[in-house]
Amino acid sequence: MPLQTRAEVFEQIFIIFLGLGTLVGIIVVSYTLYNAYKYRDSEGPTDDEDVPTLGELPTGGKGGKKLFVSFGLSAIIVLGLVLWTYTWLIYVETGPEGDNPGEDALEVDVEGQAFSWTFAYENGVETSSADQGMVVPEDTAIWVNVTSTDVWHAFGVPDQRVKADAIPGESDVTWFATDPLEEGDGDQVVYEDGIECFELCGAGHSNMKSDITVMEEEAFEEWLAEEEAAMEEEEEEDEAEDDANGDEDDDANDEGGDA
Repeated sequence: MPLQTRAEVFEQIFIIFLGLGTLVGIIVVSYTLYNAYKYRDSEGPTDDEDVPTLGELPTGGKGGKKLFVSFGLSAIIVLGLVLWTYTWLIYVETGPEGDNPGEDALEVDVEGQAFSWTFAYENGVETSSADQGMVVPEDTAIWVNVTSTDVWHAFGVPDQRVKADAIPGESDVTWFATDPLEEGDGDQVVYEDGIECFELCGAGHSNMKSDITVMEEEAFEEWLAEEEAAMEEEEEEDEAEDDANGDEDDDANDEGGDA
């Protein structure tokens, strides 16, 4: 099954239902108007017209052939539509790989706190809504593991029809797929405030938003490597500073002991 976004799936289901509903409505209304015109009461009954009397059962109808044909066709259409829709809903629920992120998918841990989002990648790189937001590659399934550090939040990507509860001490897993970049987009596209909180979580709830940056695959890999290198360099500097502070404390303790 080709990689499709959740928004595309729901739009496809909506269009099919709308189209079939419109077609059925046109057929029913047209047939009703046709029969209303055909059997209209244009003039009073004649003396030789066989008019049914009160309580008389109707006759004819050719054994209900039209009824059975229409019922059979309706049943086939409805069952086919139900099975087709159910297949796509399973795709939405389980993801392109079926409850498995797959080798080509990207996994991101999302953490909500009043009133911002933090995004952690598999190599340890972290970003937040206060700086770069969520950075992801194009045309890729993104699996998010959502939780919270304080109160209930709800991670949502409206354009992708994505919503997952962010509850302290619990994890909620969902996914969405990014669209391929189009010609003229360059190597990245930024969707401002693409992520929102859908749970009333406090005074700053309406500002709990984050950008989504969609990059070309190569650009994303370069960005991830650069962020990892910068993180490691920062950790080394922190360790060196801690070691220097530790040496100073040891010297101070030695001087205090000599005194």
